[in-house]
Amino acid sequence: MDFTFTEEQETIAKVARQLFEHRVTPEHLTQLEAGDARYDAALWRELASADLLGIALPEKLGGSGHGFVELALLLAEVGWSVAPVPVFATLLLGADTIARYGDDGQQQRYLPDVVNGSRLLTAGLTEPGRSDPTDPATTAQRDGGGWRLDGAKELVPAAQVADTMVITATLDDGDVGLFVLDANADGVDIRPAATTNGEPHADVSLDGAVVSGEDRLPGNGKEMVESLYARSLVGLCAIQLGVTERALRIAASYTTEREQFGRPIGSFQAVQQRMADAFIDVEAIRWTMWQAAWLLGQGRPPGREAGIAKFWAAEAGARVAATAQQVHGGIGIDTTYPLFRYFLWAKHNELTLGSASAQLARLGVVYAEGDR
Repeated sequence: MDFTFTEEQETIAKVARQLFEHRVTPEHLTQLEAGDARYDAALWRELASADLLGIALPEKLGGSGHGFVELALLLAEVGWSVAPVPVFATLLLGADTIARYGDDGQQQRYLPDVVNGSRLLTAGLTEPGRSDPTDPATTAQRDGGGWRLDGAKELVPAAQVADTMVITATLDDGDVGLFVLDANADGVDIRPAATTNGEPHADVSLDGAVVSGEDRLPGNGKEMVESLYARSLVGLCAIQLGVTERALRIAASYTTEREQFGRPIGSFQAVQQRMADAFIDVEAIRWTMWQAAWLLGQGRPPGREAGIAKFWAAEAGARVAATAQQVHGGIGIDTTYPLFRYFLWAKHNELTLGSASAQLARLGVVYAEGDR
């Protein structure tokens, strides 16, 4: 494997960072966060104009034809700027799923509008009281030529701003189906939910929501959900990389400039040790994430590598955020100072990824010597 980025990949990250740093200022974020949803529609249109929304979609649909590594680069830049745009929900959960599993008609119906910025997507995977995404309690029953969906999804990313959702549901024969559902369809109730970092999430109730027969994604449902879940975990790890890297950069700048007893606090041994540990944690997040992303980009299942990346993003991400906050002292929790958003994003990602201890136990169960 080779983690050296190509010139084109570096350009993708550079363009995204320039766009985000130009628009995603602390003052602008404060204004957005006072509104109904933390979403910048104008910035989303700029991403479309820069050809970034089709970065991992086929050229025949107007995309750039790149893969998962390029998408992960964009997600890392979202984390770096804590950008108020649903890149994770639309490009990874929604568009990536339809691009990989949808037939030509489904791809043509939904994906060109993603590329031009006129359609927001998401996917509902998590449900109340259930931890296995491949065994949803939501049901799908035949209704004439279509399907009737009943059930509930919780904390669906960007559901309140999305136009279309990919919904997992269990069929009568026990198989699992993935259905593309209009967010404004009858029987769909979307209720915004409060989140740690203020990002738009919502609980979605389905009461007889009807999906046409043309909007079930073909293929083995359980395998599709497992793949979507693994890709979503690695995508979250990419966001966490951007969040922690930027938090550490802010902390490094502060400890260089802030003086106590006539010298920068960064010269104190205790501070240096905390920052060094945080640097090592960020590097662990970086390389475990890129290993899993590289496997996905090669069309190979990430398996154990995704679990390792998940562990480091959750466990080490929390440590980095805490260190960045603590070396700032009292100002670290001041909501008028930019760092607080990075702490909240890191905590949100940690909670979404799940318990690090449980992940270690899971890795221990599946580990076998020489089994790659």
